[in-house]
Amino acid sequence: MKRLLALALAGILLLVPCAAEESGGLTVSAPSAILMHPSGEVLFEKNAHQPLPPASVTKVMTLLLIMEALDEGSISLDDVVTGSAHAASMGGSQIWLKEGEQFTVDEMIKCIVVASANDCAVAMAEHLAGSEEVFVERMNARAQELGMENTHFVNCCGLDAEGHLSTARDVAMMSREILLHHAEVRNYCSIWMDSLRDGATQLINTNKLLKTYNGITGLKTGTTSRAGVCISASAERNGLRLIAVVLGADSGKERFAAATALLDYGFANYENVTPQMPVDAPEAISVSHGTADKVELIYSTPTRFLMPKNAAEPLTSTIELPQKLAAPVAQGTHLGTVQLSSGGEVLASFPISAAQGVDALSFRYCFGRLVDSLLLYQGDFVQNK
Repeated sequence: MKRLLALALAGILLLVPCAAEESGGLTVSAPSAILMHPSGEVLFEKNAHQPLPPASVTKVMTLLLIMEALDEGSISLDDVVTGSAHAASMGGSQIWLKEGEQFTVDEMIKCIVVASANDCAVAMAEHLAGSEEVFVERMNARAQELGMENTHFVNCCGLDAEGHLSTARDVAMMSREILLHHAEVRNYCSIWMDSLRDGATQLINTNKLLKTYNGITGLKTGTTSRAGVCISASAERNGLRLIAVVLGADSGKERFAAATALLDYGFANYENVTPQMPVDAPEAISVSHGTADKVELIYSTPTRFLMPKNAAEPLTSTIELPQKLAAPVAQGTHLGTVQLSSGGEVLASFPISAAQGVDALSFRYCFGRLVDSLLLYQGDFVQNK
C-alpha cells in the first residue's frame, strides 16, 4: 500500500510541472478560457477553440451590430422601439417587456447590457432587421468577417438552442471589436443600478466584478443550463487593456474567480511600452524621374506595444527603406517596414507607406512645365521693360 501511494504521489508531482508549463503558471478551473490583448495577441488560453454554448455573452455580437447601426446613422439613441409578441415571449433574463410597450434605443441598450434582457435584445433585432431570423443572419455574417471560425448563432440573446455555439477565442474577438471601435459601450457597462418605468423596474448589473475588480470596464455575463456560467470581462490599468473570457464555469463564483485570475495574470506580467523611433528616421524618400522630387512617408508603428514586464532586453526599432524610388509611386504603396525587436528577436513589423502619389515624367508634363516657364519669363520681361 505504501509503495502504491508513493508511486501515485510521484505521478502527481510529475504532472504538476507540465501543467504549469502549459499554462504559464496560471490555473483556471473553468473548461475554456482565454486572455487577449486588444492587439489580438493571446496571453493565455485553455481550450480556447472548443465550441461551447455562449449563453448571454452572445449579446456582445447583438450590441456590436446595434453600435454599428448607430454609427451608420440608420438608427439613433432617441428612436422608439416597440415590443412585439415574439420579443415579449422570451424567457430567462428579461424586463418583462409587454407587446406594444415602447422604449428608446438608449433604454433598450441599457437593459441589454445591465440586466441582460433577452426580450430587449430580440426587440432591437426586430427593429434593426425586421425579424430576429434576418438579424441572426447578419450576426453570423459579421462573425465570419471578424474571423470567428467556430461560431454559429441561432438567436440574438443566447438562450440554449441546438447549434448555438461559440468559443472563448471567438468571444474575445468580437469583444475586442466592440471595445476598440465602440468605446461608448463602456458607458453602459459601468452602470451598476438603474431603473425603468418611472422606477417601477430595477436594473442591477449582472457583472459583479464592477464592485470587486479594480479597473473593470465591461463587458457581458451569461448563464444557461446548457452553457453553464460565462463571462467576457474587460479591464484597464495604466493604459493597458485586457479581455478575459471564461466559458462553461460551474458557478458565478468560479466564473468571477477565473476572470479575476486571468486579468491579474495579465496586469502582473505585461505592460505597454512606447516604441522609440530612430533619431535618423526619414520623413521622405527621394524620387527620380517623377513630377515631384520626393514622397512623404507614413509610419504605422503603434504608440504602445505590449511587452513582458521587466524584459531582459529593451524594445528597439529598426527601419528598412530604399535609398531612392523611381516614379511612378502610388499613394499608399508599401515602401518599407519598421521592425520592433528585443534581444535580437524581431517581435513585430509595421509598414511604411507613401503619403501621396508621384507620377512619372511624361512629354506632356514636361512640355506643360516648359510653357509655364516661358509664360512666367515673358511676364517678368514685360514688367521689367
